[in-house]
Amino acid sequence: MPLTPNQIQRYARHIVLREIGGPGQNALLAANVAVIGAGGLGGPAAMYLAAAGVGRLTIIDDDAVEISNLQRQIQFADTDIGKDKSQTLADRLHSQNPDCDVSVHNLRLTEENAKTRLASHDVILDGTDNFATRLTVNKVSQARGIPLVSGALGRFDMQLGIFNNAPDAPCYLCFVGDVPDTEQNCATEGVLGALAGMCGSMMAMEALKLITGAGEPLSGRLYMFDALRAEGRTLRLNKDPACPVCS
Repeated sequence: MPLTPNQIQRYARHIVLREIGGPGQNALLAANVAVIGAGGLGGPAAMYLAAAGVGRLTIIDDDAVEISNLQRQIQFADTDIGKDKSQTLADRLHSQNPDCDVSVHNLRLTEENAKTRLASHDVILDGTDNFATRLTVNKVSQARGIPLVSGALGRFDMQLGIFNNAPDAPCYLCFVGDVPDTEQNCATEGVLGALAGMCGSMMAMEALKLITGAGEPLSGRLYMFDALRAEGRTLRLNKDPACPVCS
């Protein structure tokens, strides 16, 4: 569909990019993206996706805003404490860009509900903080053939990768191996607040590349960043031939 005059103005900085242009912007407006987790990663990721003109976003989170979230989850304000994260983020996204149709699921994903909640999406972004949910999302992503953009934080470190983007690509389980005996998270380990914005923005960037076909996404690769040293590196991940999910 041709862009409206208002959309041409709104997305002008995308349209002049040779790698995106009008066709890429139309692809964004037609895209349907699921964002799992409305916190430190999902919040900034969803904000950039909405600003970019992604036509449909699904926000999935069952938590409420707490005062300890505000150190890094800049989509929320002090007046949002106690409110549902998913709906509060959805309201913010709609006010940011009316082009974006936002659906809310105020729930925790399980093996039973993930199959229906994640169906019919073009890309899935996983910004959750526990391995059980991550592995559930990975399994559905693989079964549905939906690319999975996965980000994670801890202390001063972040990592980002794309899984299930091709039949020969590794899945998230190929990368982690299995659920660890003990889990670490921001509450127990701490995290540099600005790093959440960096990782969430990069998750959105990789999703935009997948949708528009611009550049080379991080498919089958893992980007790792050490904020204390301002050093990053990219590793290539191998598919596990014995993986019970993708092999």
